[in-house]
Amino acid sequence: MKYSEDNTQYHIGLKPGDIGEYVILPGDPKRCEKIAKYFDDAKLVADRREYTTYTGYLNGVKVSVTSTGIGGPSAAIALEELVKVGAKYFIRVGTCGGMDLDVKSGDLVIATGAIRMEGTTKEYAPIEFPAVADYEMVTALINSAQKLNLPYHAGVVQCKDSFYGQHSPEKMPVSYELLNKWNAWIKLGCLASEMESAALFIVASYLKVKVGSIFLVVANQEREKQGLENPVVHDTDSAIKTAVEAIKGLIQNNSK
Repeated sequence: MKYSEDNTQYHIGLKPGDIGEYVILPGDPKRCEKIAKYFDDAKLVADRREYTTYTGYLNGVKVSVTSTGIGGPSAAIALEELVKVGAKYFIRVGTCGGMDLDVKSGDLVIATGAIRMEGTTKEYAPIEFPAVADYEMVTALINSAQKLNLPYHAGVVQCKDSFYGQHSPEKMPVSYELLNKWNAWIKLGCLASEMESAALFIVASYLKVKVGSIFLVVANQEREKQGLENPVVHDTDSAIKTAVEAIKGLIQNNSK
């Protein structure tokens, strides 16, 4: 669908040439400026609704950062429109809540796949189709975390639409389903809970682009239940640095 003569996208306010092929995707628009400081010659190129975009350079290659807002619907819109204006490689950078007891506050989680306990992906793919991260992107993120000597976990994450359904499930009319499924995810080794990766992975499969996700663990409610150490951590810098280094690695590999 064409929204303007210069193909400016309706929601994100970007047109071809505004961004690079490599894009970092935080949720919070305020986080974009922080991420853009890692780029060379970064400039604000669009600011519309929840979608803020800066474009700059890493290793001489044009790269961008675009916020997606919270949840699958707005993340899917961002991905759809970014692909239309030329983006091909994406790294979601955000926060998550740990689920597995070994996943501690301040650790990083790299998603290899996502549980589709949300609504967006049902309008793209049958529920039997898995939400899986791109292998090249996962490998780049793991290599980056190892290079930076940062604590990380790689595995499956859970995606949901209701933040408070996770944190206060017993208050919900469908508490029986939320609690039972949460316990099932834990038994299956799910690492953490967040809100965007399932949508991004499924939409990327459909659009034939590459997406990976990395998260800072803010806290772990299962560790809290067990009386284990569980401080609250908000500094996302380690996740951002890992994503930036991963993109540098991808640029290097793709230039060979």
